[in-house]
Amino acid sequence: MEIILKKDVDNLGHKNDLVNVRPGFANNFLIPQGVAKLATPSAKKMLAEDIKQQAHKETKFRDDATAIAAKLAALALTLSVKTSEEGKVYGSITSAQVAEEIEKAGISIEKKNVVLETVKQLGTYTATVKLYKDIKGTVAFTVVSAGE
Repeated sequence: MEIILKKDVDNLGHKNDLVNVRPGFANNFLIPQGVAKLATPSAKKMLAEDIKQQAHKETKFRDDATAIAAKLAALALTLSVKTSEEGKVYGSITSAQVAEEIEKAGISIEKKNVVLETVKQLGTYTATVKLYKDIKGTVAFTVVSAGE
C-alpha cells in the first residue's frame, strides 16, 4: 500500500516521502495516528506542488544562512568579565553572553544555537553558531578582564 508520510518515522522515511508499507500497518497504525495519508492521485499532485514550494523556501533559507555565516566570520567580539588575580574568569562564559554580543553587532540569533567550549580563562576563542540544518557559522571572541 502506498502512503505519504506527514511526519518523520524512524526506519521508514521522512516527512513528504512516498513509501510502500503493508496495508495493516498503514490502516491500523500510520493513518489513524495522523502520521501518514493514503497516496491517491490527487494527494500525489498536492505533494509534488508542496515539494516544489518547499524547495523554493529552502533555497531562500540557505542563502540567508550563508550570508549570516559570512557576517559572523568577519565579526570580532570582545567580552569583558571579572577575573581573579591569576587571570581566571569568575564563573565561565556562556552561550547567552556570546549571543548577546552578537545581537549588539546587529545579527539576531538564539542563544540555544550558540555552541562553545568551556571558557574559564582570558584569551581568544571561537564559538559555532547553528544557522540552518547543516549550515554553521563561526565567530571569534576575545575574553578580557573588566579592569582593562
